[in-house]
Formats: sequence, structure tokens, C-alpha cells
Amino acid sequence: MKSFDSLTEREILALAISLEEEDERVYSEYAEGLKEKFPASAAVFEGMREEESGHRRRLIELFHEKFGDHIPLIRRQDVRGFVHRKPVWLMQPLGLDTVRDQAAAMEVESRRFYEKAAARAQDTGVRQLLDDLAQEERHHENRAEELEKKELQPDVKRQEDESNRRLFVLQVVQPGLAGLMDGSVSTLAPVFAAALATHSSWDAFRVGLAASVGAGISMGFAEALSDDGSLTGRGHPWARGIICGLMTALGGIGHTLPFLITEFHAAMTAAMVVVLIELGVITWIRHRYMETPPLSAALQVGLGGALVFLTGVFIGSS
Repeated sequence: MKSFDSLTEREILALAISLEEEDERVYSEYAEGLKEKFPASAAVFEGMREEESGHRRRLIELFHEKFGDHIPLIRRQDVRGFVHRKPVWLMQPLGLDTVRDQAAAMEVESRRFYEKAAARAQDTGVRQLLDDLAQEERHHENRAEELEKKELQPDVKRQEDESNRRLFVLQVVQPGLAGLMDGSVSTLAPVFAAALATHSSWDAFRVGLAASVGAGISMGFAEALSDDGSLTGRGHPWARGIICGLMTALGGIGHTLPFLITEFHAAMTAAMVVVLIELGVITWIRHRYMETPPLSAALQVGLGGALVFLTGVFIGSS
């Protein structure tokens, strides 16, 4: 790997051509990946792809004029200082906000590259083109905004944002909420039953930890094996399973951790406070993302939690 300062003008131009080709292909992938669900945003990235294609053609013409036909293959990973980009094919399915943020970062990186390259260039023609491209990259963000305004009319943008929100709810919030509810509610009975039966904080902690981890593994596999997401649009099954499993374990461990307090009554009080906080968080998530009325969400979550808690108390006290 070479440092940028050690590159010759020939190598800088070859690197610039490689970078523009890569950016062009990335924008093409973005456009292709978004066109089914977000056609207007796909049109924005198609316009940006055409801009990068024009930059690459100008760089190739100058390279042929200055250095001949053979363009050495110099890639971003061959030069120190470039930020590693996650390959587009590993980002599937493409998230709208993620793609927009990544595109903005790409433009900033390209601008800085051309500014630094122009400062090092000795040939007048090379320096002029690099200066021009640096200036165009400065305005590229404005160009992106112009394309967005042209292609993304307010109604269309609202529709795409709402569609993006629905996908987030379907693929992340729903499995996470299902896991959090299961972990927070279902583990109440064994944890408090063990606590009241033994009056031992350590025994209650061990029971709660085992119940939480076991429930997390079970819920994770159940969610992952429920469907492959191809027809329901719920996303990759193992991603959902991991989200659901982790949130299940988290929900149970939350009110288990207070039993690390050695004094039993203090541990019980702290655990009950944590339970109330957990149920409040679940109520807020149901209201925020599932559009459940606050009172209705509180009653549903509170009733379920109270029944399971009382079950644990009854069994542990008998």
C-alpha cells in the first residue's frame, strides 16, 4: 500500500479514473436496488451515476493525451487514507436513509481527493481538470439536492419516507418488540417465584438468567424459522431472529440484574421498579411504532404483566 504523497501524476489520474468508475457503479447499484420500492430516489441516483460517468470520460481523455493508452489499475484499497466502504451487495436490502448518508459521504471524500490531487499536480492541464472536478464535487451536493427536488416531489418523498418507515417497523421493530415483550413478561413468573420461594437473591438471579437466555435462544430460532421474508417483506430471517432473540434476553435480564443486590428486600424493590420501567418502554414502543392508543397499549401491557407477575407470586408463596 502506497501513501498518497508518493503517487506520480500518472498514478493520480489512474486512481481518479478508478474512483469515478467505482462511484458510478455504486450509484448504479443504488438506483437498481431502490427502483422497486423507491423509484423516485432511484432516479436521483441514476442522475448522479451519469455525472460520475462524465467525470470518468474526461479523466480518461486527459490520461490518453498525457500518458498514452495504457491505464494502470490503481484502486482505493492500494492507497492509504481512504475510508473503507461496505460493499453494496452486503447492504441488501438497501435502506433509503443509509444509502442517502453513504452517498453524501462519498461526495465529501471525492471532493477532498480532488483538492489534494490538484494541489500536488505540476502539469497545467492535469491541475486544471482536477481543480474543475474538485469544484464540481463541491457543487455535487447541490446537484443532488436539485435532482432530489426534481424527482422527489413533496408527496412522493412523503410516500417513500412512509414506505421506508413501514419496512423498518416490519423488519426491526416488530421482531424486537415481540422479543422484548416475551422476555420482560414471560420471565416474571419464574424469577419472582424463585425469589419468594427461596428468599435468596442469588438463587433468583440464577433462575432469571437461565430463563432469559433460554427464552432468547428459543424466540430467536422461532422467529428465524417462521418465514424467509420473500413473500412477507419482513427481511432476512436470521437478522430478525437475532433481533428477536437479543431483545428477549434483554427483557428478561433487565429485572434479573437487581437480584445481584445481596439484601433480599432491596433486590425485590429494585426488580419491581425495573419491571415497571420495562412495561413503560414496551407501551411507548407500541404507541410510537404500532400506532396503538397510549391508554390501550398501557392496559394491554400492564394486564399481561400483572397476570404473569401474580402467577409467580402465587407459586413462589405457596
